[in-house]
Amino acid sequence: MAIINFIKDYERVARFRLGKFEGMMGPGIVIAIPIVHSIQKIDTRITVLDIPRQANITKDNASIEIDFLVYLRVVLEDAEKAILEVEDYTAAVVGLATTTLRAVIGDITLDDVLSQRDRINELIRTRLDGETERWGIKVTNVEIREIDPPRDIQEAMNR
Repeated sequence: MAIINFIKDYERVARFRLGKFEGMMGPGIVIAIPIVHSIQKIDTRITVLDIPRQANITKDNASIEIDFLVYLRVVLEDAEKAILEVEDYTAAVVGLATTTLRAVIGDITLDDVLSQRDRINELIRTRLDGETERWGIKVTNVEIREIDPPRDIQEAMNR
């Protein structure tokens, strides 16, 4: 008895035969024989990762919290890397994004963080994309949603 899988245009399937990688398949019909084959689906559409709010310290030792999004997709030609090179690529990207944010913010003063959001987005995107490329992942965009400076600075800005 075989299991018939219908793979959509935006999906690919990694098929394993007795644990050995056979290749990427789809779109269309992919047949898997239970016990002999196992499959793992992967979506090649853009995915949005909501990175949890991060406490960061700027170059001038100001403590700020930043909330941001990472937009990514699995590169069609390298989809097998997202399965074979990293166990959970979304968790890996979240971890990498948090450390990359800390590194970028640590090199910038608070004034620059507050005034150069687009530049910071591009710096983070470029660094992330360089690292995730070996996993078959393309980071298409990074978007800082919110920057919360310390209370005393917020009060001074409101005056």
